Amino acid sequence: MKSAKESGHGGAGQVLVEEKRFARILTLNRPQQLNALSFQMITELQKHFTANEEDPKVKLLILKGKGRAFCAGGDVAEVAHSTNEGHWTNGANFFWNEFRLNYLIATYSKPQVSLLDGIVMGGGAGVSIHGRFRVATDKTVFAMPETALGLFPDIGSSYFLSRLPGFFGEYVGLTGARLNGAEMLACGLATHFVPSGRLTALEESLTKVGSSDPFAVCAVIDKYSEQLPLKETSAFNRLDVIDKCFSKNSVEEILSALEQEAVNNTEWILAAVQSLKKASPLSLKICLRSIREGRLQSIGQCLTKDYRICCHILRKEASKDFFEGCRALLVDKDKNPKWEPSRLELIDDAMVDRYFSKVDDQGWEDLKLPTRQGPGVKLGSKL
Repeated sequence: MKSAKESGHGGAGQVLVEEKRFARILTLNRPQQLNALSFQMITELQKHFTANEEDPKVKLLILKGKGRAFCAGGDVAEVAHSTNEGHWTNGANFFWNEFRLNYLIATYSKPQVSLLDGIVMGGGAGVSIHGRFRVATDKTVFAMPETALGLFPDIGSSYFLSRLPGFFGEYVGLTGARLNGAEMLACGLATHFVPSGRLTALEESLTKVGSSDPFAVCAVIDKYSEQLPLKETSAFNRLDVIDKCFSKNSVEEILSALEQEAVNNTEWILAAVQSLKKASPLSLKICLRSIREGRLQSIGQCLTKDYRICCHILRKEASKDFFEGCRALLVDKDKNPKWEPSRLELIDDAMVDRYFSKVDDQGWEDLKLPTRQGPGVKLGSKL
């Protein structure tokens, strides 16, 4: 066994690596930033995932976060700052590398076990949900909160959100609703639920698995797992209402349907209505279309689409909502963003279409993904 060592230059220590028997344990190590993914972290993760896939001595990877978060997302505040201070391609370079890492994880040939013991949001989902095993705990808090920030659920999330039961993915993506570990397991975002207190023992057992056979890895995790009943108040217990509302063809129709249901004063419905009204109208429309398209797209196509949308957002072509959202929620923290366009009815299909098109800029190119053969993410099942 080798002890944990720091990884990286410039961002030294942002990813800790421990070589233990047949496993490699990667720990995201920016606890004060809730392990938000920096460019340095993404580069280091790409390096380690690639090297360990090629190393025959390594049978599986374990990914976890230090502190109270697994990973609270990409460092979007830094993306916005580097774009404002320099050029939009600075931000595009971040997303280019992040999405290539997401693809590497989604097609990885060895089992990846992500220990989601804390906050999992945005980019944190990108480095875990695409992997083979996702272990939720009693401390897990999952969300895709991007529409409240003037962004949209990226990192290829339209691939897995669109494959959740019914229209639960639209609910999660549009409203940014928070899910606990039991809800993640119920909807298929997590493959297992293991109480937080058992993770150390689970991790030790995983390092002894001398095989990359996912069935062997799954059998070990199963020994520590629990099946948890959902709380009565869980929105996942209301799939009939969610499907009725979030199956509508437009954000306006979804909001109207929710408001009609809200006469019963159901807390989660009122929260969903409030979230939709606070979010960027343009982000909501981009999000809904992205998830609907994702149902018929591969993970590679979803990531390519996400890169196009991100580039248009960074170029501030039709809206500056992302930069305004970062200002209001992350910088000034007045929590009062001024969205433009300010209302759903001011956004036509042509404006949304533009975000899904190629970028008209000399030298720009679509996201290039390597040719790979991998198992791909399988939601709703352990294998």
